[in-house]
Amino acid sequence: MLQTIDHELLRTFVAIVDHGGFTRAAQAVNRTQSAVSMQIKRLEEDVIQRQLFERQGRQMLLTSEGATLLGYARRILDLHGEALTMLRQPDMVGKVRLGVPDDYVMRFLPGILKSFSHTWPLVDVEVQCAPSSELINRHKGQLDLSIVTREVGHEIGEILLQDQTVWVVAESHATHRHSPLPLALFEEPCFCRRHACNALTRAGLSYRVAYSSPSLATLQAVVGAGLAVSAWMKSLVTPGMRILDEADGFPPLPDASIVLLRAPDTHSPVVEGLAQHIVEGFRL
Repeated sequence: MLQTIDHELLRTFVAIVDHGGFTRAAQAVNRTQSAVSMQIKRLEEDVIQRQLFERQGRQMLLTSEGATLLGYARRILDLHGEALTMLRQPDMVGKVRLGVPDDYVMRFLPGILKSFSHTWPLVDVEVQCAPSSELINRHKGQLDLSIVTREVGHEIGEILLQDQTVWVVAESHATHRHSPLPLALFEEPCFCRRHACNALTRAGLSYRVAYSSPSLATLQAVVGAGLAVSAWMKSLVTPGMRILDEADGFPPLPDASIVLLRAPDTHSPVVEGLAQHIVEGFRL
């Protein structure tokens, strides 16, 4: 079996280096000088089996082996202290249940979760992906936080972003010139789908909903293949897509809001910590 090193021996070893000798180190670690000497003897003879100090006049200097151990000792003690600090603070550990439509997963979530993990490294995040309508129904009791899309003027919770809803088509295709116009839209109930169909009807444009899905990734794949035109938030338009406007014969669409919902019975620092990172993430 590999022999372990008592962190108290390392603490005394580092104290001798930092305080320039056994006498001051003994005061720093609250031990007698003889106890400090015995600790170093044990570290040299029983554990490391190398000489760590050599005396030059009144000075105690590190040997090359001692200098090597010093770097490791500082890192071990730092990690030891960090682990105790984190685990002894109950607010720094736990679990957060986050609901989010897959629309926002690739666009916003990576940066939010990365920054959150730096601040709260021991907190587990359970992400549930579902359409906004389902997340609102799940919110009480099943989720701590939810990011959902709402119509402007019908927001609930904290507004993260108001964005323009736009028509999109693949840059390399002219699908928007087809009649009837093939559409790829989110499944019902979806106000974006309703607004798109109503706008085309008012404009006197014929259309058919050729593809329906709860997944933005699916709609993007369909549009990218030149099979249909779709409508979603401008912030979610990816390279290879072109926005269609009135110059292309397409009517304008209403804006939409992305909002953050907090469960009314959840008030933990961990949940609030993720909420703040979400708010900051949508500002970038």
